[in-house]
Amino acid sequence: MFGPKRINGATGKAAEPVHITSWQTELVILPPARTPAPRVFQNTEWNRGRYAQMLAEMQRLRGSVYLRDGAIQPGALTPDGRHKLTIDDLSWHILLLDGDKRVSGCLRYLEENPASRFDELWIRQSALSRCPVWGKTFRRAVELEMTRALRRRRRFGAVGGWAVAEERRGTIDPLRMVLATCGLFRLLGGCIGLATATVRHGSAGILRRIGLAPLSVDGLELPPYWDPHYQCQMEALRFDSDLPSPKYAKAIDELSCDMELMPVVCGEGRTEWGDRVRGVDSPAAQPAILGAFRPAVFPVG
Repeated sequence: MFGPKRINGATGKAAEPVHITSWQTELVILPPARTPAPRVFQNTEWNRGRYAQMLAEMQRLRGSVYLRDGAIQPGALTPDGRHKLTIDDLSWHILLLDGDKRVSGCLRYLEENPASRFDELWIRQSALSRCPVWGKTFRRAVELEMTRALRRRRRFGAVGGWAVAEERRGTIDPLRMVLATCGLFRLLGGCIGLATATVRHGSAGILRRIGLAPLSVDGLELPPYWDPHYQCQMEALRFDSDLPSPKYAKAIDELSCDMELMPVVCGEGRTEWGDRVRGVDSPAAQPAILGAFRPAVFPVG
């Protein structure tokens, strides 16, 4: 069971009971389009057509959710209803599939290790960077995180694009997706990074509970801000995959192990890049049941 409680997205408090079983939803990973999966993943499918289909379905879900929430206007969508971003092909995606194998949730991780300065980052487009009061502080806070990642030899990136179908909100699935993303960081060797999270639906609150904290400079935290593009209140948060909330550390540890058998759909074949993720050779992929995933119990509330 994935937790016998329903979570109120606004308050984070437990509400009426709900039972979410492992066969109702499953998680699937999409690596960046031109990045082969590291060998640590043992349930990998190389299928360019399926990869493109799942990516498009993810973009349609994100488009429909954002449009319904008022975060984007119809003009932001492609003719077939996709919310298509240039970084989608460059990002890792955690996808939630429902019982009919339809994408019902998504979360994106964009690795930005090649960037050497703030102006090369995707997050530079945040409304906060253009704020006359907090813009310079935001820039300085982001640069400090980049330096911290470099000194600790960790990957640096940004999390975003979180969207969940209405019928899956209030279940354990949104939290499960976030914890799986934390598990992905572990498999990739650790990550320090950023997230701009909406206050809508309690998204920022969920991220805070698992260990994310407001960006800060010299003890000064950046406050929530209004994003005119997405028409909502946002928070700029930082995360360190080595320092999750103690409440969720065990669940993340278990997930990072279980994710080795999680389905991974790639648009490219495997190369030796994967052997360098952990610095050692990983065992060759073994046949695995699609969707193999040992249930974990997540603390909630």
